[in-house]
Amino acid sequence: MADTIREPAREVPVIHRTEVLVVGSGPGGLAAALAAVRAGVEVTLLDRFGCFGGNITTVGVEGFAWYRHEATVEAGGIGREFEERAKAMGAAVPESQSLSYELDSEGFKLVADRLVEEAGIHPMLHRMFVAPIRDGDRITGVIVESKAGREAVLAEVVIDATGDADIARMMGAPCVKTPIEQMQAASVMFHIAGVDKARFMEGVRADPQTYADWSSGEWVVETDGKEDNMFSPFLGKPFEQAIRDGLLPANLNTIGGTWGAVHDSGEMTYMNLVHLAEVDGTCPDSMTKGEIEGRRQAMLAIDALRAYTPGCEAARLRNFGMTIGIRDTRKIDAHYNMTEADVRHQGRFEDSIGIYPEFIDGYGVLILPTTGRYMQVPYRAMLPKGVRGLLVTGRAIGGDRIAHAATRNMACCAVAGQGAGVAAAQAVRRGCALDAVDITAVQVELKRQEVRLD
Repeated sequence: MADTIREPAREVPVIHRTEVLVVGSGPGGLAAALAAVRAGVEVTLLDRFGCFGGNITTVGVEGFAWYRHEATVEAGGIGREFEERAKAMGAAVPESQSLSYELDSEGFKLVADRLVEEAGIHPMLHRMFVAPIRDGDRITGVIVESKAGREAVLAEVVIDATGDADIARMMGAPCVKTPIEQMQAASVMFHIAGVDKARFMEGVRADPQTYADWSSGEWVVETDGKEDNMFSPFLGKPFEQAIRDGLLPANLNTIGGTWGAVHDSGEMTYMNLVHLAEVDGTCPDSMTKGEIEGRRQAMLAIDALRAYTPGCEAARLRNFGMTIGIRDTRKIDAHYNMTEADVRHQGRFEDSIGIYPEFIDGYGVLILPTTGRYMQVPYRAMLPKGVRGLLVTGRAIGGDRIAHAATRNMACCAVAGQGAGVAAAQAVRRGCALDAVDITAVQVELKRQEVRLD
């Protein structure tokens, strides 16, 4: 039996009260907070880091809408606003494989600050959620810890945008956690400097890679076939050559992936090259091991780029993301769990809170939305069972494995988040339960916020 200690009971000061509290400020949480305040309620946005943006800013995932092509149909709304505002503030550049703009992970910190300040959202950074406050099966706020100690924040509605359904799980809502041996790989993102852009791009044009090239080494990627001849910023050959020459250990045959943007300054950002199996994003020991191993492999990847990639001879590390990128942990068992059929075959729902293009990326499946097909995202997928006053948004919404490979993507998290924010605001303003909101009124407000629902 494990050793334990008993903590003495203590009084926890209530430092803040709000109508809607959003915990986690990634694409889903940030969109939820903005949508709720625009729907007319008081909103507080809480995050454990020193910036808003989550996966964009703390992990360094800059490809927000890299699925976009000429025929792609999207929801619009706050997700598109992220991209347009970043462009206007000089924090985005054209993306290499699509008709989208790549968000600058550092510049987006300022974009998010501006959006939060303009909206009048109460910001609370550097506070870590540690426990829910409850009245029976109803959540009434959260306990946080920080340099200031242990504090309480009270709210009428809480939105769990932690990515891992942390609040829902602690409230006793049923959740499903992917077995560690089946989890999508975690990634330590990094950026490099010292690249000769002209020589690098000349090499890309001389040997263009496609999505068919993703099926190399240990990876086998299922596509619809239409993706196979499309250009992809894929880097695999340098690492294969490095293994043959003994520069990389033979067991590191999963180093490989995509580069993001190459700048005139010699910086190359969003290097998505390190993919680590069996890293559990809910286990700090597992994440510690992943962070250290990921940084080690990133430096080996840079060595290989220097040796075998034109224009990268003088490449050097610029920075790592602030934290390891996690794709897959817990999901709620929601009132409706999305299915593989929904995301592959244009699922339609009466409680749609937005649409998302037919884009699947994960578990060895890559489907790009080049034919105008799209699904709807149902409100019920964010309603946890057995808990009142709580919505779950972002990558932890209810769904099976292949549904998760679609809904985990950042733009879909923003769609779900905007829907959650509007629904939370409706519940507060009408004094009703979250499972009794007038979905028609929610949809009217979403349309006012320029979201496409069907």
